[in-house]
Amino acid sequence: MKPTKSNQKQSGSAALRAFHILESVIRVDKPVSLDEVASACGLPKPTTYRTLIMLEQAGMLSREPVSKRYTAGARLSTFALEVLANSIVRAPAHVILQRLVDEIGETCNVTMLDGNAIVYLDRVETPSPLRLNLQPGSHVPLHCTSSGKLLLSQLSRSQRQKLIGSGPLQRCTNNTITDVALLEQELQRFTTDKVATNNEEFHVGMIGVAVPILNRSGRACASLALQAPVVRMNLEQALQHVPTLRLAAQALSNAYFSETPAAASNADINPQMTLD
Repeated sequence: MKPTKSNQKQSGSAALRAFHILESVIRVDKPVSLDEVASACGLPKPTTYRTLIMLEQAGMLSREPVSKRYTAGARLSTFALEVLANSIVRAPAHVILQRLVDEIGETCNVTMLDGNAIVYLDRVETPSPLRLNLQPGSHVPLHCTSSGKLLLSQLSRSQRQKLIGSGPLQRCTNNTITDVALLEQELQRFTTDKVATNNEEFHVGMIGVAVPILNRSGRACASLALQAPVVRMNLEQALQHVPTLRLAAQALSNAYFSETPAAASNADINPQMTLD
């Protein structure tokens, strides 16, 4: 039986409605209620409820057991990571990352939160022989990496506690902060500065500095970091590159969140940053 034009229209409307509801949930940095979603989307509550239940059953959204509020589900998070990791989507941003490495001379990477770890979405290695080789898709801890601490610092305290627990945290080197209270003090400073550091906390002899990549609503959705061995660059020297990192992060934001392919393409050709 062939679908009628009326059925096709209804199906399309339902799909767009579900997408609109997904957008309204993920654009807020906290779980949202049925009433909040219905109000944000301008939809009747029964319609919103049915769609939310469908999205929850599909794994695209999850509902908190006590508050009954909705947040991104595991399947939606995986889908988002796979989209950003797609070579075509990543191409303009990868050019910006390559130019940044050419300018700084050290490895730079883009990461996102993935559960209680961070995942590398893109990475360009320094041509120098001494480096830490990690491929896109690799996962590393939150509490002892500059990117992980940067993204933690942009969450609420309750969200951070859910991700890292009560401690003690895993020790990777003698410099790793394993006490949650001490880590919280450092994260409070990073929250204000919007710059995070890793002082040989993940690997001995390696330092890192990270800045946020913002989405269209101004929320930190990813991080941009440089990584270097201390024999070539100490932490103080790495922090001097923060202005360049911020310019690159803005260019990456334009590339990732541009609404048109043409605008994204322009971001890699003219990223509005002085890198050459």
